[in-house]
Amino acid sequence: MRHMTTDPLMLLILVFVGLLAGMFGGLIGTGGCSIMLPILDFYIYGGKDTALAIGTTIFAVIFTTLSGAYGHLKIRNLDVKSTKWLASGGAMGAVVGSIMFWYLKGQLIWLWLILGLVFILPSIRMIYEGALKKGPAKPSGESWLGGEIPGNPYNKTVFGFIIGLTTGLVGLGGGYALVPGLIYLFGAPVHVTMGTSLATMIPLAIISASFKAYSGDIDFGAGIALAIGTIIGAQIGARLIKRFSPWALKLIFGAYFLYVSIKYLGKAIGIPIP
Repeated sequence: MRHMTTDPLMLLILVFVGLLAGMFGGLIGTGGCSIMLPILDFYIYGGKDTALAIGTTIFAVIFTTLSGAYGHLKIRNLDVKSTKWLASGGAMGAVVGSIMFWYLKGQLIWLWLILGLVFILPSIRMIYEGALKKGPAKPSGESWLGGEIPGNPYNKTVFGFIIGLTTGLVGLGGGYALVPGLIYLFGAPVHVTMGTSLATMIPLAIISASFKAYSGDIDFGAGIALAIGTIIGAQIGARLIKRFSPWALKLIFGAYFLYVSIKYLGKAIGIPIP
């Protein structure tokens, strides 16, 4: 272990970062990891340890997925059969992605390039949906309960593998890619995607974090602080969701993710972006 945050003030800041990530991640449907990772990398570690930011983020995600998946399972917003296929493919992908991470962390240009490219996708989607007020609407009442995700097991396994690969490589994959993928590629009911995504991410996060722990790429103090914040933030977000315009939030965070994408791509090609 090469770094362990113990400063009380920094831990408090990280709890607050996790709280915001959990709250806004739930509101905009991208998951907390896509919010935590760039904040950790650029502002907490000063852009000097991308590998540590990736490992710490995916470690924190273990706790948030466990908490969130259990809550969705209780209200039946989880397709268990689809989760099994997605998670089986995802577990294999997480192993492959984690091995790739070991090789690429010594060549940060490639990690920065990959991160820059993967952040482009949600930014474009969110800006488009926010500007045109398009996207799947969230049902209410009893329509939130039950439901299955269409599609054959093979396609779900392959899709899970791709998500697992991304998770193992750069620590992203849950709400960032799983939720929109299940909706737009498989025609899944919106309400069942969040619980299925969270449950699928449990083994992916555990496998990915285990590889990062072995190579010393987790700041456990920071990870636990982030996890505490995200668990609390997710509960707050669930209660505030009706008070925020999802379109405005998507525009704001879409612009932020676009900035993150440009910043990573700039680092990869040697052009610093403030």
